Amino acid sequence: MKKLFFFLFFLVLSPVVLAQSYSDYLQAAKRHLKNGNVEKARLTYNIYKDLTGKKDAYLEGQLNPAKVAKDKVASSSKTQASSAQAPQQDKHTSSTFRTFIVKGVSFRMVYVQGGTFRMGSNDPWANDDAQPVHSVTLSDYYIGETEVTQQLWRAVMGSNPSFFTGDSQRPVDGVSWEDCQTFICTLNALTGKNFRLPTEAEWEYAARGGNKSRGYEFSGSNTLTDVAWYYDNISGTTHPVKQKCSNELGLYDMSGNVNEWCQDWYDSDYYSQSPAYNPTGPSSGSDRVLRGSCWRDLGRWCRVVNRSAIDPSDRGGDNAHGLRLAL
Repeated sequence: MKKLFFFLFFLVLSPVVLAQSYSDYLQAAKRHLKNGNVEKARLTYNIYKDLTGKKDAYLEGQLNPAKVAKDKVASSSKTQASSAQAPQQDKHTSSTFRTFIVKGVSFRMVYVQGGTFRMGSNDPWANDDAQPVHSVTLSDYYIGETEVTQQLWRAVMGSNPSFFTGDSQRPVDGVSWEDCQTFICTLNALTGKNFRLPTEAEWEYAARGGNKSRGYEFSGSNTLTDVAWYYDNISGTTHPVKQKCSNELGLYDMSGNVNEWCQDWYDSDYYSQSPAYNPTGPSSGSDRVLRGSCWRDLGRWCRVVNRSAIDPSDRGGDNAHGLRLAL
């Protein structure tokens, strides 16, 4: 009689016990999925299905191979974009920058905090178009840590127009203002950003060191050889970027190496009528502004206030025209 009682008890309760055991598999699968362990969730859920012959609508949807693959790609892309765009600080220069990647080629854009500065020069050696000195206030922006390299230009455009080749970290040379616009439009299509050339005021403010400026004659120093490749030390060629010292903002080669196009039209009298806030140059003109200095310039042309007026279609027969991005 006692044996019969235990036998009947087992027949009645065992389905309940088993059902509870099967339910544990289901809950465990959901916990694994919540914790991001997809493979363990799938394995546990498969055991549940084998034991019960049942399916769970939620897990069926979440563990669908197509959805898992899509979620993985989305997560990877989001992580990559976040790590590429997050502002970082350079431990050597203390500059804040953002890194962008285009077809495997990375480049940095340095943060420039806006401020007010005195633009131009009244010194006896300054050209007339650098006068009068006037007050300019700029908003925050980003500017390229270096001139655009041949490596980056090739990644964006698929070709390299430079005369001085042999090292992909040399600045691109021999490009017109119009070529630069084509490059920037293509870069923006690839990145979804709004890169551009800097305005002339943004260029000079950054070259002077922004709100960290120490008032140097050249970009980053009063000793030109410390910061620039120019006539006295170039051996007749450009050099890879970032080989000289940076300026106060952590920007390289703003004096020397290649001249850099700005967005503005050129007007020799513009400084006498320039707006005080975020000036963008004349509304029209025949020439565009070229700033900085290049590998073949004498020292006196490497000062941060020097201006040049060049036809926007001119690529420079001296292979000295390049660019630096702004954002």
